[in-house]
Amino acid sequence: MENKNDIFKRERAKNKVEKLKRFYSHLTVYLIINVLIMAMRLRNDLDSWDSFVSELSSFGTWSTWLVWGIILAIHAFSVFLFPLILGYDWEERKIEELMEEDLKYKRK
Repeated sequence: MENKNDIFKRERAKNKVEKLKRFYSHLTVYLIINVLIMAMRLRNDLDSWDSFVSELSSFGTWSTWLVWGIILAIHAFSVFLFPLILGYDWEERKIEELMEEDLKYKRK
C-alpha cells in the first residue's frame, strides 16, 4: 500500500503531465490552423509574384500568428515558468490553506 506522501507525489506528477499535454495540444492546433489559414490566404493571391509577396508581407496574414502566439506564450508561461516562480508545491499549499480556512469557519 502506498503511503500518503507517495500518493501526493503521484497526483502532483499526474497534474503536471495533464498540463503539459494540454499545452502541447494547444501548440499543435496553433501550428496546424495557422499554417492552413496562411496557405489559404496565399493561395488566393497566386495571380502574380508581386501580389503573393504583398499578401505575405501584410499584417492580416500574420495577425492570427501574432495574437494567438501571445495567448500561447501566456499558456507556456503558466505551464513552465509559473511553477518555477511560485514553487512547485504552491497549489498544494493553497489547497491546504483554503481547507484550513474552511474548517475554521465550520467550527464557528
